[in-house]
Amino acid sequence: MKRFNTGCAEGTAQRSQRRVWISALATVLTLACLPGLARGQSPAPVSSASKTSTGAQPTALQKSVEAYLRNLYAFGPGVQLTVSVPKESEMPGLLETTVDLKDGENSQSAKFYLSKDGKYLVRGEISDLSKDPLAETRARIQTNDAPSLGDPKAPVTLVEFSDFECPVCRSLHDVLRGMLPNYPQVRVVFKDFPLESLHPWARTAALAGRCAYQQDAKAFWKVYDAIYDQQEVISAANAWAKMADFAATAGLNLDAFKACMASPEAGAAVDASRANGQQLEIGSTPTVFVNGRRLVGADPRLLEQYIKYELAQQKVAKN
Repeated sequence: MKRFNTGCAEGTAQRSQRRVWISALATVLTLACLPGLARGQSPAPVSSASKTSTGAQPTALQKSVEAYLRNLYAFGPGVQLTVSVPKESEMPGLLETTVDLKDGENSQSAKFYLSKDGKYLVRGEISDLSKDPLAETRARIQTNDAPSLGDPKAPVTLVEFSDFECPVCRSLHDVLRGMLPNYPQVRVVFKDFPLESLHPWARTAALAGRCAYQQDAKAFWKVYDAIYDQQEVISAANAWAKMADFAATAGLNLDAFKACMASPEAGAAVDASRANGQQLEIGSTPTVFVNGRRLVGADPRLLEQYIKYELAQQKVAKN
């Protein structure tokens, strides 16, 4: 099940209230009967903001989807809801569309499927039972030019998409620090996914990690540890100074580090990492992929279960 929200997995009550409409839409997980078109009725009025990204007026089917969702969840004119032009999906008989929502600074996107008669709306995933369910995910994860720890040829690769300011990401850091010594067969790859709308200094920390990595790949992990270990004393006001302190402690050249922090190249690298996470439909941090198998949060039991499963499967394959 995919959650139609983006945020640190901590999920405080304030954040939940602030994005209540996003959580509401997440409940559309089964067949929903659309009003109007299939039964010859007129769809409910939609907002003038519902034009497509190309500026064209939405089709009757797009209007029907928007009217249904607005009516079901009481999305007023302050919520911009855009339904993309439906196209053929990989599943015969179903069309595919993307619903984009924007409410102030909050914006989200989710994929939906439509029956061709315009009657049913489906929120969920289509799975091809003839394919490896994890192969496509592994192919989409970009690990080039990303900090890594462990044997490059390790049988298990753990890719971590994290936000340095996220408390649950710090919990994952602590879990990994205690667990990894027991699993030398695991390689860890770190990917930035700062949630800037929630965490004011997350991007600064991401830039610091990127610049530490560019200067010394091993120094990245020293900065990584320092940020999480001292997360509680870092603020938006002191983040730049703290990052410089961590860089100095890691033995980096401070002048080069500061120049890197201010460079467009470092920002572009962080943006590329986040974009890769969005391609993977990451909805909260931390999100971990163990040989392509997704885990959201910092559950040590489940993480170890995934690692043990992968090692056992590879042992069976060898035998």
